[in-house]
Amino acid sequence: MLDADATRYGAVETPLEGEVYANFLRQNRGKFDGVIVSLPNFGDETGAVAALQEAGVPIMIQAYPDELDKMSPDLRRDSFCGKISIMDVFQQYQVKFTATAPHTVHPCSDRFKTVIDEFDRVCRVVRGIKGMTVGAIGARTTPFKTVRIDEVALQRHGITVETVDMSDVFARMRGVKPETDAYKAKMAHLGGYSNWEAVPGTAFDSIVRLAVVLDGLAAEMRLDAMAVRCWTEIQSEFGISPCVAMGALNDEGLAASCEVDLGNAIAMKAISLASYNPPACMDWNNNYKDEDDKCILFHCGPAPASLMEPGGRITDHLILMGTVGEGRGFGCNQGRLKPMDFTFTSLLTEAGRIKMYLGEGKITGEWIPPEFFGVAGVAEIPHLQDVLLHIGRHGHRHHVSITPGKVVRPLNEALGHYLGFDISLPQTLLRQEHGA
Repeated sequence: MLDADATRYGAVETPLEGEVYANFLRQNRGKFDGVIVSLPNFGDETGAVAALQEAGVPIMIQAYPDELDKMSPDLRRDSFCGKISIMDVFQQYQVKFTATAPHTVHPCSDRFKTVIDEFDRVCRVVRGIKGMTVGAIGARTTPFKTVRIDEVALQRHGITVETVDMSDVFARMRGVKPETDAYKAKMAHLGGYSNWEAVPGTAFDSIVRLAVVLDGLAAEMRLDAMAVRCWTEIQSEFGISPCVAMGALNDEGLAASCEVDLGNAIAMKAISLASYNPPACMDWNNNYKDEDDKCILFHCGPAPASLMEPGGRITDHLILMGTVGEGRGFGCNQGRLKPMDFTFTSLLTEAGRIKMYLGEGKITGEWIPPEFFGVAGVAEIPHLQDVLLHIGRHGHRHHVSITPGKVVRPLNEALGHYLGFDISLPQTLLRQEHGA
């Protein structure tokens, strides 16, 4: 906030006072993620736009409610009307803003706690995605045309892609020294991350080396997320799968997706910023009995342990075993997703645009046969059959990114409104179509 003596009443009213505030923001650029316009009375729309048209961050407009026992001309606030006027002028100047719902809300109320929490999530996503760097660790696996992406389209939205060849990763892994602090710390961390009882010592050593290398690449290239080529060269060269190392990265705050799926690496980072929780990259994989609104989400084992039931264990890669041989794919953290509400999404590029869908569901904790390989969970999603049809008709991936909590609203506001992504909300659209 401005110093109380910077303007006549310690607030912004006139365009000249707006310019004072604009200069204040320029001097503090990078120190704030959003701005709240608080209207204790009608306010002044020209002063507000002078203050904020160059803010470059999300702006929330909050208006105080009137009280029925204070409605005389000298007591009533008229913030209800003033908020509409400020939104009108912001639209004319093309200043993007977030409007609270309800239209008026007192900042000491419980409802305002919900409003400010949601706005904070919006600000975190905008700041985290605008200007982020994502690493492609290895080339896209040839058969997986489903994860192709337009790097130029990403760059035009402020997202930079950096690439590393797997030969460089392998050379770095061979160069890791077990006596270093980085190796010892990673060995201790991963050793307690899951059950390694059935894993050969050589495989554990290779996974620790890989994790050290991925940490180094993330620091070197200042990565916010990465997408890793996870088969089959690393199985052939080192006899491991990178799943558990990637799951640990997600728990540590660096989004890591499988199969060089850069789109879902970006999506994972976005949803984790909104939820304050780690993300996971899963496959839309199996039906669940004959229940239309349930399916099994699965992947080989890269889910963060914090999203899994206790009792995860590191196994060989049973699916790749037929290709690379038995004992050549250790590293899959096998287990089950714990029950939780969750938000889901996926990201693709098309004709220079970034497209995402958003939705919400819950992991039910229902039984999945023990012989079902990998990490999995039964997901209950309203209108699932129509959501899947939407995914297929719009060319979305077989991968889906999930995170705990229901955060579609702030994600839609941040990604669609502020960052200009094309966002679809298939569940909301379908509810409207069904008359709900």
